[in-house]
Amino acid sequence: MAAPSAIDETLLRALEAVVGARGIVSGHARLSTYAADGLPLFSQAPDLVVLPRDTDETARVMALLHTAGVPIAARGSGTGLTGGATPAAGGVVVSTARMRSILELAPADRRARVQAGVVNADLTTAAAAHGLFYAPDPSSQQACTIGGNVANNSGGPHCFRHGNTTRHLLGVVVVLADGEVLDLVRDSNDPVGLDLVGNFCGSEGTFGIVTEVVVKLVPVPERVETLLALFTDLDAACGAVSDLIAQRLEPSAIEVLDRLTIEAVEASVYAAGYPVDAGAVVLCDVEGTDEEVEAIATDLVRIAERNGAFEVRRAADAAERKRLWAGRKGAFGAMGRVAPDLYVADAVVPRTKLRELVRLATEICRELDLKLANVFHAGDGNLHPNISYDRRDPDEVRRVLLAGTRILEACVAAGGSITGEHGVGLEKRDHMCALFGEDDLDAMRDVRRAWDPSGRLNPDKLLPIRRCSEIHADAVTTERVVPSA
Repeated sequence: MAAPSAIDETLLRALEAVVGARGIVSGHARLSTYAADGLPLFSQAPDLVVLPRDTDETARVMALLHTAGVPIAARGSGTGLTGGATPAAGGVVVSTARMRSILELAPADRRARVQAGVVNADLTTAAAAHGLFYAPDPSSQQACTIGGNVANNSGGPHCFRHGNTTRHLLGVVVVLADGEVLDLVRDSNDPVGLDLVGNFCGSEGTFGIVTEVVVKLVPVPERVETLLALFTDLDAACGAVSDLIAQRLEPSAIEVLDRLTIEAVEASVYAAGYPVDAGAVVLCDVEGTDEEVEAIATDLVRIAERNGAFEVRRAADAAERKRLWAGRKGAFGAMGRVAPDLYVADAVVPRTKLRELVRLATEICRELDLKLANVFHAGDGNLHPNISYDRRDPDEVRRVLLAGTRILEACVAAGGSITGEHGVGLEKRDHMCALFGEDDLDAMRDVRRAWDPSGRLNPDKLLPIRRCSEIHADAVTTERVVPSA
């Protein structure tokens, strides 16, 4: 095996001695697989990929890389959508893909201890035999890993009721940049001292590499009902969601899909039975006791009809429920039928302004001659404007990035945020200046240095490299802020 240019032969052999030959990925063709995550706009192949099998191997690998001064990017399954796993500075990708063991499943305590590379859906499958499930359910849950979910504090459709990853996190085992192992598995429900677990969750690989995770499991509800409300247009569907929230109803999930998304899904392997003549649909899950479900479902139907729904359907059985949700979670993949590439924006708005911001995003993309589809976590006010494009067209890429910038700026101006679940990564790094001042960002940099004094963990991610005044000046000059990889 020839040593990559940035990794000398001695280091390569030392790493191979830790993880074995199968734990090393090198060579241009194989490394190109790790050059980007789900945001292919930013691409940079690493010099090497290392796949340790457990905490001990990860610690030994990190110690070797620390001595060599090599930059490191952590990677789970690469389903992230902001360039967070892209090795922007080259160096080494440390992948958790071989850490796939469920170490402990404790039904009586409603908890599980898993390695970071366990796939999200596999944990729920394992817990199902005990009448339990893992609640955070990203759309990529058939592929994304628990470690990656921790890194990004991932959400999902059912987080409207159950909350994002941080609400279900009991502890983590972390390997720091120098190879030190930090065991943050809580021994009590009310630990004394700093909440380092909460601090670590959402740090996007800039604090350390998580190798083990302890999570809460929740009971499978007595009954689950899935409803699909059909509307003639997206505006009415958004109005129904705002009304539903105002009435303080609590379904476990509230999702909206517009016509372009419906058409793409129904033409794909994810076809779910969505009516292609609908301008938009609202997909809801209601869970609880029979009495709770029936009461909330009745109110949902009433509110949907009051806001112009021309039909409200109830899934007849578990198979139909599964099909409807498979269509929703396959929506991003189905958009490949519209164009070769997809830019999935991620922003949050106050739910009272949902309709207004969806309209504005539509106007922005119409002005820039871009194909926009909407599928989003409406209950959380978490928008996902999906822009289909072809990255081989430089001008179209320019317009896509400009649209993303304008949409994020509008959401912040409305009192929202630049991310609800996808994280910041490379894509939204410079947009942090829209939310935070220099004092805030300096405090965040201090925290980052406390975890990683060397600055080698996921460099160039999350926090702006330049001062905000420079970024704003550049934005005025060029009308856009394009993150550099």
